[in-house]
Amino acid sequence: MAIHAINVRNQFKGRIKEIVTGPVVSEVDVETPSGIITAVITTRSVSELRLAPGNEVLALVKSTEVSLARI
Repeated sequence: MAIHAINVRNQFKGRIKEIVTGPVVSEVDVETPSGIITAVITTRSVSELRLAPGNEVLALVKSTEVSLARI
């Protein structure tokens, strides 16, 4: 199956920097030109997607809320 179109507008292309594997969920750090994005996904998904450091991935971010903090 190939994805031909997607409605997620926040897309960040990058490479997996590190995976911290847990018994149920894992943290996947993706290095993008904008910085590091961390995804928390099931460990089963890490295995099924055959994710590993160095893999090129697309981080898709869809949220119902975006918060801002003044700096």
